[in-house]
Amino acid sequence: MATPRISSQEWIQKVQNTPRKAENFVTAFYEHSIGAICTDARLLRIPLDDHLVHRGDGCFESLTIAENRVLELDAHIARLEHSAAKLGIQAPLSYDEIRQIVLDTAKAGGAAHGSVKLLMGRGEGGLGISPKECPVASFYCVAAKGNPPAPSYWEKGITACRSAIPAKQPFLAQIKSTNYLPNVFMAQEAEAKGVDVSISFDEDGYLAEAAIANVGIIDKNNIFVLPHFKRALAGTTALMAKSIAEPYMRTETRNIREEEIFDAKEFLLFGTGSQCVAITHYEGEKIADGVPMENAKKLQKLIYQKLIETGTPF
Repeated sequence: MATPRISSQEWIQKVQNTPRKAENFVTAFYEHSIGAICTDARLLRIPLDDHLVHRGDGCFESLTIAENRVLELDAHIARLEHSAAKLGIQAPLSYDEIRQIVLDTAKAGGAAHGSVKLLMGRGEGGLGISPKECPVASFYCVAAKGNPPAPSYWEKGITACRSAIPAKQPFLAQIKSTNYLPNVFMAQEAEAKGVDVSISFDEDGYLAEAAIANVGIIDKNNIFVLPHFKRALAGTTALMAKSIAEPYMRTETRNIREEEIFDAKEFLLFGTGSQCVAITHYEGEKIADGVPMENAKKLQKLIYQKLIETGTPF
């Protein structure tokens, strides 16, 4: 039987009438080529000739919404600008306008808790690889609803394994690129091994990052240590945690070998959504007593407090 061919009007009608999983969580979205916000998740589409789709030629940011506030908004906007500059992508509108679009989209979505995803691509223009095909960059902003983690998430802590996926090369690690296959492989790996996250290392055996979060330790000398961000993206929450910890304990940024994890007093994971959560077991072995310890609990509370205090209401 021949493949059906339909008119543009029929196509539009099918798009409008086709159920999508996104309807369960997407509350609102903005597309620059249209220049407006829409709240019908069935219309959430990206053109296939946008190099963001078929080449992964773009960058993104993931922001958290909590208590009707967008958390770390300016830090994420700054990192989006940094990533776009590294890729040589000229934003199709000013970053001040992007900031306002984030707030307007979150407000249109109406969810007190959730997330916002920002995507900036090379743009529409062709199915080749050359950026010259794309005269104008693309920008999308998507708001979604979601519940914050239950208190048991922090009370229990999480488990981790060593990843077989090597840390990203420095020229890619500093860009929050839509080329996220290594991160996907790490997530699959963790699921296959029955743990919550997998942790990458570089070829010299130094700690890098988790699939979508930063990691650090409280070492045996009670020093808060983050790895160098040469082979990992500098996370806004990890940097906030270091700043918060500095008044009451010594902090360092240096290379961390795997054996230090086993000897550490605490092994910590940092992200805007998770704030600070203890990794209580690594490679099947307990970290210290195998339960969240003092610094994990303290930092989580202080980070959340700071995130809310500095969050941008909408």
